[in-house]
Amino acid sequence: MPESKKIALEIFTDFVCPWCYLASAVVEKVEQNHDIEVHWSPFPLHPDTPEEGLLLSSFLGPNLDAVHDRLYGIMDELGLEHHNNRTMTYNSRLAQELAMWADTQTGGKVLHKILYRTYFVEDQNLAKKEVLLQAVEKAGLDVNEAGKVIDERLFSDKVDDAWQRARQMQISGVPSFIGGSYVTSGYHPYEELVKFIEYVEMQQARE
Repeated sequence: MPESKKIALEIFTDFVCPWCYLASAVVEKVEQNHDIEVHWSPFPLHPDTPEEGLLLSSFLGPNLDAVHDRLYGIMDELGLEHHNNRTMTYNSRLAQELAMWADTQTGGKVLHKILYRTYFVEDQNLAKKEVLLQAVEKAGLDVNEAGKVIDERLFSDKVDDAWQRARQMQISGVPSFIGGSYVTSGYHPYEELVKFIEYVEMQQARE
């Protein structure tokens, strides 16, 4: 019997997307129980958001409280911390560039988790350089190098490439999960995501 091939799972997300924050916790649990290789890719959820941010009510209107109640309930079930009075969303472009840089650094993937926490728990503006560098410091990465990445936009092209690939795959929302030639979008509880991975694994075994 040939060895089963490790499933490579690419996940398009945005650090200001609450469903992506939820998905990050589910994926972490899946990684503990299944042999998968995860790659996080950036997606432009609200790329035109100004540096100072936008009110969440401008997107959700009078439904904001109901949406938050639902999200916070799921976060509590997953053991995810959260700020209870978020009113703003922010431009995450620089955070995405910094995360792609961090992925090239030893132990850098932890920055993804810290950036989610920076927004969803600490309610900070991810468009601010000083906020991002604080996250880098918490991740134990080189703050000076990170500052250069931000100032010189060294990973801007790589984020552009990822956004373009998302468009080519006709991805219009996040989180989106890609396993081989199979795609599923939206938040999936643990059992549903495992079923998707097992389906991909079964299809790849037939190829």
